[in-house]
Amino acid sequence: MPILVCGSLAFDTIMTFEGRFAEQILPSQLHILNVSFLVPGLRREYGGCAGNIAYGLRQLGAQAVPLAMLGNDGHEYLDRMRALGVDVSHVGTTADNYTAQAMIMTDRDNNQITAFHPGAMSAAHDNVVPARNDLAVAIISPDGREAMLSHARQLHAAGVPFVFDPGQGLPMFNGEELLQFIELATWVTLNDYEAQMLSERTGLTLDAIASRVRGLIVTLASEGCDVWDGGDKVRVAGVAATEVVDPTGCGDAFRAALLHGLEQGWPLQRCAELGNRMGAAKIATRGAQNYTLS
Repeated sequence: MPILVCGSLAFDTIMTFEGRFAEQILPSQLHILNVSFLVPGLRREYGGCAGNIAYGLRQLGAQAVPLAMLGNDGHEYLDRMRALGVDVSHVGTTADNYTAQAMIMTDRDNNQITAFHPGAMSAAHDNVVPARNDLAVAIISPDGREAMLSHARQLHAAGVPFVFDPGQGLPMFNGEELLQFIELATWVTLNDYEAQMLSERTGLTLDAIASRVRGLIVTLASEGCDVWDGGDKVRVAGVAATEVVDPTGCGDAFRAALLHGLEQGWPLQRCAELGNRMGAAKIATRGAQNYTLS
């Protein structure tokens, strides 16, 4: 059955600076900072949480239905998703905005400077959860603030079970709003840093959060993840990558596997095991949408 993926679609422009940022920035002159970096390496990739998750779902043979917004430059992205077999019937477009874009510059020490332009993502709340009765499961992943709030309410009202995965969007919400997400969601997924922030803002321990939802997963990078299911907590061991090439999109690969397993009716631990395999496969390749599960 189809899986609804609420989240962002974005272009990632990734630049490589062969020097060190620290050698180009004078700490005593930060008040008049004016620097320029020569970046011989540059590539443009497809990204955004909804796009990355949809890609992962298609690698597993699942039906991915993104609920997202593209700008007036998004035709290329639409063509790519169609070629992958992604259902784009609920991808909206805005004529007055560019597609969301992340511009990431990395130096030789892997320090990064990132600029993010939300563009069409800021209008994602105009794209409402579709009235269809064939959706097996959904996910609220990072998107425009109002879109995340409204889509959570709409999914709950429609009776569609969903995963709340706030990711880098978590800081946009206060404790009361995060408590509302938890009450509406069926499952919650976070990394260990986000889990600590969620606990601090809501005043709830992870055990208390787990008691309010059907399942909770906290990812722990190479150590795997902790899974709360039916009141029990278990550590699911990580999977070693064949090589470490690019971690970008690793979390989205994990979420794709989680959604696929939930749609299949698997226990949460089995979903997490597949998620760890998908994450390892992603780390061993360059690009958030350029890997397969062997």
